[in-house]
Amino acid sequence: MRRVLAVFAAAALLVPAGAVTAQGQPPPGDGLDQTIDSGQSVATDRKVLSQGHVDVGPRFTDGEWTLMVHDATSDPSVWRHLDRTVFQVSDAGVLPVPDDPAYSFIGLPGTPVHVLPQVQNPDVVWVGWNTQDPEVMATIDGGATLRMSGVDGPGELFVYLQAGNFGAADVLWDSTKDGAQEVWVDVNTHTHANWVFTEPGVYTVRVEVTADLVDGSTVTDSQALRFAVGDATDVEAAFAADVPAPAPGSASAQPAARADEAAGDGGGEGGGPGLLLFAIGAVAVLLLAGVFVVAARGRAAKRAALSARDES
Repeated sequence: MRRVLAVFAAAALLVPAGAVTAQGQPPPGDGLDQTIDSGQSVATDRKVLSQGHVDVGPRFTDGEWTLMVHDATSDPSVWRHLDRTVFQVSDAGVLPVPDDPAYSFIGLPGTPVHVLPQVQNPDVVWVGWNTQDPEVMATIDGGATLRMSGVDGPGELFVYLQAGNFGAADVLWDSTKDGAQEVWVDVNTHTHANWVFTEPGVYTVRVEVTADLVDGSTVTDSQALRFAVGDATDVEAAFAADVPAPAPGSASAQPAARADEAAGDGGGEGGGPGLLLFAIGAVAVLLLAGVFVVAARGRAAKRAALSARDES
């Protein structure tokens, strides 16, 4: 199953009621307007990320296409290897499933689940994804495909966004479904979503990133995201956890497979199912102002990067 994350990427976010400015823009410091510098360091130590802003995304490391995590909790920010990183989801992120039939696929109303929300909660890690590494922007042809191809854990994982004001939940990734699930991500995209874990424990999530390059070649990398969900879960167990086998049809199972052309079943951010209306203590609204700027800005950034490369 494929979802298209294009025009709405990075522009839609959930904010508490009253937090939108008079101009309809998110308040300063929402963290979505970021620039990643070229030549940022790659940290080699093991790291548990329990708070702050982080993004999974591709970069070229020693010339090799690699899925990594951009850690903005460090000063200056660094890239980290995913096999040396654990995302810790504390009990501060526990919320009840809403009493709304739209979210019955998660569980019974009132059931406690661990949530990493789309809008930053300072008490838990804020996990997103980006295609903003300068070398990536200069070399990929239009965008990349993020593919979830396997989940191991004691419960289920749902990753989703909201397609419109109080619209239905649009799930991007759903561990109850068989097979690989894909999301198309435009170049120079920065997006955050809700990550919902139905039970505490260790989760390993196989994620692949594939892109066609401007030179006509295709690159793919597969890594595991490691989550320690719940205060009682041992992060060392997350570091040591096995990586789930790739789903049939995934790039890992078929290394020669290429990503489909960007096309779409379903517009909107992620173009697909996604976001639980988890607003901490308040009604939430979806901010869609400026959504059409994102795709144009991504294309402009890529053209500028290519022009600079050609002139050098």
